[in-house]
Parts: sequence; structure tokens; C-alpha cells
Amino acid sequence: MKKLKVWLPLLFAVTMILGMLIGFRLYPNVNTGGFFKTGKLNRVQEVLDIINNKYVDTVYTDSMSQEAIDGMLAHLDPHSYFIPASDREEMNEDLDGNFEGIGVEFQILNDTVNVVNVLAGGPSDKAGLLVGDQFIKVNDSLVAGNGITGEKIKKMLKGPGASVAHLSMLRDHALKNFDVARGSIPLPALDAAYMLNRESGYIRINKFSRTTYQEFLDALQKLLKQGMKKLVLDIRDNGGGIVDEAVNMADEFLGDDELIVYTEGRKSPRKEYHARRPGNFETGKLILLVNEGTASASEILAGALQDWDRASIVGRRTFGKGLVQEPFMLGDGSELRLTIARYYTPLGRSIQKPYDKGREAYNDEVIERFHNGEALHGDTSTVHAGHVYKTPAGRVVYGGGGITPDVFVAFDTNRISKSITALYVNGTLGNFIYEYYIHHLPLFKQYKDASDFSNRFNQEEDVWKSLGNYVKKDSISLAGISEDDRRLLQTRIKALFARLVWHTEGYFIVMNQSDPVMKKALELLENNSPMP
Repeated sequence: MKKLKVWLPLLFAVTMILGMLIGFRLYPNVNTGGFFKTGKLNRVQEVLDIINNKYVDTVYTDSMSQEAIDGMLAHLDPHSYFIPASDREEMNEDLDGNFEGIGVEFQILNDTVNVVNVLAGGPSDKAGLLVGDQFIKVNDSLVAGNGITGEKIKKMLKGPGASVAHLSMLRDHALKNFDVARGSIPLPALDAAYMLNRESGYIRINKFSRTTYQEFLDALQKLLKQGMKKLVLDIRDNGGGIVDEAVNMADEFLGDDELIVYTEGRKSPRKEYHARRPGNFETGKLILLVNEGTASASEILAGALQDWDRASIVGRRTFGKGLVQEPFMLGDGSELRLTIARYYTPLGRSIQKPYDKGREAYNDEVIERFHNGEALHGDTSTVHAGHVYKTPAGRVVYGGGGITPDVFVAFDTNRISKSITALYVNGTLGNFIYEYYIHHLPLFKQYKDASDFSNRFNQEEDVWKSLGNYVKKDSISLAGISEDDRRLLQTRIKALFARLVWHTEGYFIVMNQSDPVMKKALELLENNSPMP
């Protein structure tokens, strides 16, 4: 017993140290405060402490620390960044695919917040709110006629789940009160999923959040039940998100064990992602639509399908973001998202475009494509010099920055005419769309769905006359507008009407009918020749 008493403290100390070491190895990203370090302060912390203790005036070291962190990150890649604790929740909403709120879309018109959409089955729908209702008060705060902004009203309507928002609304000139219990409001990743014709389907994905793969899978199975044999998958302007969601989507198109993507970095050993299960669409003809807004996880999907000759990539060169960020939680609840590795396609192509000329040049690179002619002519020979690869089928593909499409479609310059920009500057067009819709509800209720509306709507002349009269109050004239501009504007108005009734799917059903990229995709689907 005497010997045990002598050795017991030592055994306890060894056990505690081993436990600490094991815990540190299991959770390496937790900020431990430097327990195993020497305790010596680095220069940045030393300077901050001296300023805090000795400076002549009061200083705010939190803001100084923020600036110091931003300064350090400015010397790294463009995608390593710091998120203050106050911004973390909002920053993560898009990735989570939901937020806590009341479930309405609104538009501010004449200093009044108008309901333009009520989420079916959501909190506001259950409480009885309708399209056309106008907000007067939220709880005890007046929100009508006092210069309310979109950001302010959003913050007022959001809140913890099950908390109640007390709303005073104006409906048909009568004041009505509603108590709306906030709930989980989805932020869908799926914009549209519908049949283009009897055998070809269309799916558009706007991001890769935690719900993306399931939304996509549900849409894919729905279209397969409708007889889909060919698919157009639209990921234009999809800025990416969670890699696993993109990998799971790629798995639906690729054979078992085919490599989808791998990552590798100075301190991160190679990690491979493979197809693991039988996919729902491994053999049907597949067209993938991309543009300069297609980035990150979207480029992983595009690169894998191109490298395996699984899809024809149509559109314009993608953004070129191929860096892996890992989140590191800091002690005050803030977060550092640090680049730890690069993405590579199955053939070994780096997706990441160069960033050695600084962040400003990096951020302006996409705009430069419109100035140097790439967006109009697709000439990427100087961009990809020295980065040429061949797919198993012998197709030439490129590395060095983004995914170059197999079939280039130029940017449609008709869509940016200066003669109609005045309609967008002060929200004139959006206000007109809403007011015309509210005053013509019976007109829109006669259509059974967005496709029926797209095919049968024939009120263009009446809408055009109404628009001409409406814009005069903002000193805008439609006189002298070109026929091309008029056709473009009428299509956009029709699509925006469809969005009010059938949401984003309605919008794309209308817009896709005149979209040159979609026209090329349909041409390729109907052509039975091998992929480009």
C-alpha cells in the first residue's frame, strides 16, 4: 500500500497527460490556447497588449484585432477569410439550407412593404397572410411610410423558432392583425425541374447546401417517372458550397469507384472522392450548362463529368475556384475559414485560376473576360497554354483555371442594352410587375401551370401600353426603343409574372424558351451524334 501511495500521483499525472494528448489529436482544430506551447506571445499579440495597456487614448482592440487578421489574410489566397461571431449564423444560413422566419417574400413599393409570395404550408400561410397584404407594424414598430429598408424588415421578421411575430397588415383598406409563430423556412437549392419535351428533362441548381443532393435526387426521380431519357443540368451562376453534396450528385451519373475529385495540400495528404453506389442516371444523354458564375463545388461536378466523357459541357468558361477551405472555430465564437488544399479533377487538372497578381486583379478577372473578348469569342488559348489533357475518349480538355466548355456559346449582348437600364435603376420594372399582377389576379388564375401560361399568355400589347404609362411617372419613355429591346423586355416581364405565381420554376420555364444556351443544349440533345 505504501508503494502504491508513492506511485499513485505519478500514474494519475501520466494518465491525465495521455488523455490530453489523445484529445488534442482527436480535435486538432479546437483552439486550445497554446497549452503545449512555450507561452511566449507573438509580436502581434505583444503590440496589441502594449497598446491596450499604455496608449494615451481609449482604444478598441477588437477592431484592431480584426484589422490585423484581415491584414494577415490579405497575404494569402483570395478565399481564406475571417467571420466575426456576429455574422456566423447569417453566413451559414445559405449552406444550412434554411433559416428561422415567417415564410413570406416581400417587395417595398412607395415606402410600403408588400407581400408578393407566401410559402405554402409555412408559418404565414397557416396564419392567413395573402399576396397583396401590406405591412403596417411588426410587433410595436411601425414599418410603413418611414423609409423602411429590405435589410431592416428582414431582421425584424427573422427570429428564434416558435417565437411569435405580431403583425398589423393592411388588406383591402382594412387593418388586420396576425400572430405568426416563426418556423424553419427552407432556402431551396433547386430552382426548377420540369420536362422540356416528352423525353428530355431540365434541372437547375443554384447552390450546394446541405439539402442540395436530396432536392436534386427527388427532382431526378420525379422526371424519370415522367419518361425522361435525356437531361439538361443547369449550374450557371452556381457559386458552389458543400463538396460532399456535389460529389453525391456526380455519383448519380458515374460508374462505381470512378474518381470524382481529389484534394491535396502542403499539410493535407491526398484525399480521394469516388463514386460509391449505382447511380440513377448513369447512361442517359447529359448536357451540363455552365458560365463564369459557375464556381467551386459546381466546377468539381463539371470537371468530373467532363473528364469521364459523361457529359457535354455547354456555355462559357467557369470561374476557376479550386481551393479547399476548412473552418476553424475561435474562442470568441468567430470563425476562420482557411485554405488548406486544392481540388483536382480525375485527370489531375487544377480548377483554381492564378491569383499571383493580387486580390484586385483576381476579382476583376471575370470582368476582364468581357473586355478581352473571351465571353464573346471563347478564345482561351492564352489562358490555358501548357495545360492540356486528354479524356479516355480522346477529347482535349484544359487545366489552369476553371472548366472550359466543350461547346462555347457567346454571351448574349442583347441582354444588356443601355436603353432599358433606366427601368431597373429605381426598381421601376419590379414595381410595375407587382402592381399589374395585383390588379389582374383573375387573368393569371386562368392558367393551370407555368407551361400553360408560357404557351398561351397573349396580353403583351396591353402590358406594354400599361408599362409605357406607368414609367412616365419616373420620367422614363419607351418611345424609340428598338424591336430587339422590346422583345427582350417583354420576355423578361412575362417571366417575372410567372415567378410571382409559380416561383423560380415559372421564371425559368419562360426564360429558357429564348435562351441561346438552352437552344444549343436542345440541339445537342436532338442530335444523335457522339458528344463533342
